[in-house]
Amino acid sequence: MKADQHGNSLARDCHVARTACSTSRPCSNGRLFLSSQSSGTRHLVMDSFLGSGSTAAVAHKTGRNYIGIEQGEQARTHCIPRLITVISGDKTGVGAEVGWGGGGGFRFCTLGEPAFDDHGRISADVKFATLAAYVWHFETSEPGHQTFDKPLLGIHNGTAYYLLYNGILGDRRPAGGNVLTHAVLQAINEIFPHDGPKVVYGEMSRIGASRLTAEGITFKQIPYDVKMR
Repeated sequence: MKADQHGNSLARDCHVARTACSTSRPCSNGRLFLSSQSSGTRHLVMDSFLGSGSTAAVAHKTGRNYIGIEQGEQARTHCIPRLITVISGDKTGVGAEVGWGGGGGFRFCTLGEPAFDDHGRISADVKFATLAAYVWHFETSEPGHQTFDKPLLGIHNGTAYYLLYNGILGDRRPAGGNVLTHAVLQAINEIFPHDGPKVVYGEMSRIGASRLTAEGITFKQIPYDVKMR
């Protein structure tokens, strides 16, 4: 495929974007050309100002992995519908030249409340769900689609992840629900059982190493084992 053919195709994709989203800035053929022609399919394409989704559309059609960042409402009103159209087989622009037939998928993620303060410490007023979402992503590298309202955050590759924080078990005493005691362990095993490895985050553990090993538990202490990446 010749460079000028790519350039023309990308210009057509750009034209579609400008028509669909009046707030998007003019697309640069060179910028989109770079993502399609100068990178290989093993490369990751990133656009920090996604606009109406032109870069993502071209990257998807040409088999690139991509990350698009957009803080404007067009992330929902334009980017999502456009990528759905691409997945459905839209052949406009570069799609016709590469024989695009549709397929694939994408993840749409949003930022939650900050879990850390400006000094990298856990925020004093962080909510359980916010910290839980961070711990889940930190451990699994997966976004948290589930509702975080109980100690068991989820199970990933056979390992169960638990968070004891903000009195999630209904006991805010220092020696209560935020600390892994024998009583808390019993409650976890009864209410949220898991026959496999467990990772438990808490303020402190009052269970000996031999018992933790027997239970298949790796204990991680808050805040020392919760770090910004």
